[in-house]
Amino acid sequence: MKTVIPIGPFHPLQEEPELFSLTLDGETVTDVDVRLGYNHRGIEKIAETKTWDQDTFLIERICGICSTSHPIAYCNAVEDCAGIEIPERAKYIRSIVGELERLHSHLLWLGLAGHFIGYNTLFMWGWKWREPILDLFEQITGNRNHYAMIKIGGARRDIKNEDIPSIRKCLSGLVPPLEMITKAALDDPVLHARLKGVGILKKEDAIKYCAVGPTARASGVAIDVRKDEPHAAYGMVKWNVITQEAGDVFAKAVVRLLECFESVKIVQQCVDGLEKTKGAEFCKEVENIPPGEGIGHYEAPRGETFHYVRSDGANRPVRHKIRAPTYVNLPSFKASCIGQTISDVAITLASIDPCYCCTERVAVIDPKTRAKKHITGEELVRLSQEKTRKIRDGLLKGSI
Repeated sequence: MKTVIPIGPFHPLQEEPELFSLTLDGETVTDVDVRLGYNHRGIEKIAETKTWDQDTFLIERICGICSTSHPIAYCNAVEDCAGIEIPERAKYIRSIVGELERLHSHLLWLGLAGHFIGYNTLFMWGWKWREPILDLFEQITGNRNHYAMIKIGGARRDIKNEDIPSIRKCLSGLVPPLEMITKAALDDPVLHARLKGVGILKKEDAIKYCAVGPTARASGVAIDVRKDEPHAAYGMVKWNVITQEAGDVFAKAVVRLLECFESVKIVQQCVDGLEKTKGAEFCKEVENIPPGEGIGHYEAPRGETFHYVRSDGANRPVRHKIRAPTYVNLPSFKASCIGQTISDVAITLASIDPCYCCTERVAVIDPKTRAKKHITGEELVRLSQEKTRKIRDGLLKGSI
C-alpha cells in the first residue's frame, strides 16, 4: 500500500519552511516531491530599487550563514560588468573572511548533523569550537554575522595589523580540536553504521542533477569555483580540492571535515599576504557602473553561488539574478532518497546542508497558456492578506 507522508512545511529538522512529500511503499521511499515558495522575500526585485552599494548590504542578508558568500559573488558580477580589478590586499581580505565563514558553517553543519542522529557530543564539540571563529569575526569586523566587509572595488574596511596575532592564535587553537573531531568521527563505529551507504548520490547522478559544493565533491566530482575560476586570493595560495567517492552521507561529512583544514591553510597564507601588503590600498574608488552585463561566482560553504547583474549606466541594476547552491542541490533528492527507508530520509535531506531562504523564489504561471505573469508588490501583499483571512475564517469556523 502506497502512503504519502509530508516532511514540512514545518519540521524540527528544518530551520525554515519547505515541503517534502514522500511517497512510500511500506517504509521504502518510491518518490519525492519538493515544494518551494514558503519563504519568498523578493530580494532580486528589491535589488532593482537600491543603489549598487546599497545592494551589497541587502545581498548580505540573503543568508546569515553565507553572509559574505553572496556579497563576494555579487561584487564579482559588478566588477565583471565594469572591468574592475581589485587591489591585492583586498583579495587577501575577501579570502580570509570567506574561509573563516566556511569554517564556522561546516562546524555548524557538523554539530547539527550530530544532533539529528542523537550524537549530541558531536553537536557540543562542533558548536564549542565554532565560537572562537565568531568571536574573531566580531573582533575584526564588528559583527558575528553580516560582516559588511565586502565592497565593489575591494573591501569596505581593512583588517588591522594588530588583529593579525588574534587570527593566527584562533587558527592554531582550532587545529587540535579539528583533528580530534575528525578522528572521532572517522573512527566511530556508530557513525559508520548510521551514515555509510545512506543517501548515496552516484557520480553520474551528481553530474546529471548539476550538484555543487560538498554534495558533488562527496560523489567524486572535483568542482570548486575557487579552483576552476580563481578570484580573490585563491589563485595566489596553495590548497587542495577535497573529494570522496562513496557519495553517501558519511562521505559528505568527511568532505566538510577535511575542507576545514584547507580553509585554515588558506587563511594562514592570506594573513602572510596581509603582512606583505601592509599599508597598501584595499579598495578602489568606483564612481559609476557602465552599461553592460556581468556574472560573479563564489564557492559558498554549500557550493557555487551565482549572481548576474545588468546595468544601463544608472546608479542601480536593471536586473539582478541570484542562484544559490541549494537550488541545484535540492533536485538530487530524486536520486539520493528514492529507495531509502523513511528513517534515513531526514539525515539525507540534511546532508546537503540546505538553506531555503537562499533558494526561495516565486513564479506565477497560467496552467493553460504556460505564460508567466508579473505580480506587483502591492498585489503580493493583497494575496497574502486574503490567504490570512481564509485561514483565520477557517479556524474560527472549526472552533465553533
